[in-house]
Amino acid sequence: MIYGNTVLYDADALRRKAVQSPAFRIRAPRATDGAAIWSLIQAQPALDDNSLYCNLLQATHFGATCALAELNGRVVAWVSGYIPPEQADTLFIWQVCVDPAAQGHGLGRRLIADVLARSTCRNVTMLECTITDDNEPSWALFRSIARRLDAQLSQAEHFARDDHFAGRHDSEFAVRIGPFDPAQFARLHGS
Repeated sequence: MIYGNTVLYDADALRRKAVQSPAFRIRAPRATDGAAIWSLIQAQPALDDNSLYCNLLQATHFGATCALAELNGRVVAWVSGYIPPEQADTLFIWQVCVDPAAQGHGLGRRLIADVLARSTCRNVTMLECTITDDNEPSWALFRSIARRLDAQLSQAEHFARDDHFAGRHDSEFAVRIGPFDPAQFARLHGS
């Protein structure tokens, strides 16, 4: 028999937390989101900068393969991606950005799942990105996606620090997940 309320209180606190989980709205971006997306990325010092114009192009030209999450009308997470020319089976994820206040809700994974579920990605069976060796959050995200999709993850150095970045940026490793069955996309939505 358990005395006191510690275990019961903790279980009740978990239930309340689940009920009080924020209601994020996930959607494709619009041109008017460009400045908010740019500001979100600028506020994360670990992320590479893009120009505001780049984010406007992503939100318009590549809007079908990008997604954002809003909370109370404010952009709190962003995923940009595209289908590379001559690789109709591949979604390349360019950048994942989640405001620290919105972390812990699986938003990066949920945004990628939203993009993969769109008709634009109906032929996609591979997911690619590049990650620096020390970017643990990105490695954790893409390993989690590979597990949920029951797909192989491979990696290889792609852009070398000295050869491609003139020593100004750490090497980027190409990460490839797949092939996977699009029927598995639903697994990316769960907690």
